[in-house]
Amino acid sequence: MNKQLHRMGSLKTLAGLLAAAGLAGTVLAGCADANSQDGAAAAPPPPPVSAALVIEKPVAETQEFSGRLEAVEVVEIRPRVSGYITAVHFRPGADVKKGALLFTIDPRPYQAEADRAGAAAGAARARADLARLELQRAERLLEDKAIAQREFDEKAAAHKELEASARAAQAQHEAARLNLAYTRVTAPIDGRVSKAEITLGNLVDASAVLTSVVSLDRIYASFDGDEQTYLRVGARRDREAVVKVGLVNEEGFPHAGKLEFVDNQLDARTGSVRMRAVLANPERALAPGLFARVQVGSGVAEPRIVINDRAVGTDQSRKFVVVVGSDGKAEYRPVQLGPVVDGMRVVRSGLKAGEKIVVGGLQRVRPGAPVTPQIVPMDAALAARDGATLALHAAKE
Repeated sequence: MNKQLHRMGSLKTLAGLLAAAGLAGTVLAGCADANSQDGAAAAPPPPPVSAALVIEKPVAETQEFSGRLEAVEVVEIRPRVSGYITAVHFRPGADVKKGALLFTIDPRPYQAEADRAGAAAGAARARADLARLELQRAERLLEDKAIAQREFDEKAAAHKELEASARAAQAQHEAARLNLAYTRVTAPIDGRVSKAEITLGNLVDASAVLTSVVSLDRIYASFDGDEQTYLRVGARRDREAVVKVGLVNEEGFPHAGKLEFVDNQLDARTGSVRMRAVLANPERALAPGLFARVQVGSGVAEPRIVINDRAVGTDQSRKFVVVVGSDGKAEYRPVQLGPVVDGMRVVRSGLKAGEKIVVGGLQRVRPGAPVTPQIVPMDAALAARDGATLALHAAKE
């Protein structure tokens, strides 16, 4: 009897333990299900981004370089004769015309030399004229057999010698008159004069630099172009390159010019080639030595892939964009870029027209992760505004 009671108690204990175990399993299963549901609810949605379709349109490619303005004509004014400066006739930095008087060198010694040479030339001419008359008389006497042939020959030779002496004396007179004229130092070109480097009362010779004059009606913009620009515009003589220039205080490139010079070889060390454009300067606003931003284009529009520059990211030395695939996932895509034209970046390789790329919210995208694209036009201002809106939205979240 006691054995039966003990067996029945053991069965009841076992049943209680099994019931407790089942209840615990149920509780644990319920907790696991709750945790899985909470995890699913906590998973963040794909980040919102601005995306635009890659477009292809005719673009006249341009390239920008740094350069300097140079004068077309630069003249150092030096005296041709020595002497004391007796007058300075210009204001420093003034515009002068060709032939304008700049300096006067004491002309008195040169005037005296010119007068002496003139007198000597006159005397030599008088002797030559007398010899000519004597030769004419000798010709008549020779016809009448009144003189010997030898005497006639001597008079003919004397006449030639005196004619040569007269011409030499006349040449010396002309040289003296030139030296006298050189005492008036004039501007050889139209342009702007510098200051007087040597002032009144100083003794000068031909080695001295009195001042300088630079032309300003036209001006050069010299720069070093790259190999691609040379192949696009420098080597194509059948096309006229379009050159525009802007100064440091100007927006854009308001000064139009013409490519005037391309060097005959490229520098193998730097891969650059010397180029020069010429610009009209009617208002004399452009001065030699100014820094210039030079834009060079072929002037011929060709189909090019263009994107918003905000869509471009940098991975060390490589440029990339993020393409939104058909499955809504982000794809890392390296690209080769060209210049910026009308606010849009030219893409030389890596993209095709019609592909969808991220133009706003690029910092929240991971390659291979899904995104929520919001389609916007491929426009610089609109994409910038949309990118700012998405950034504000992300900050609020």
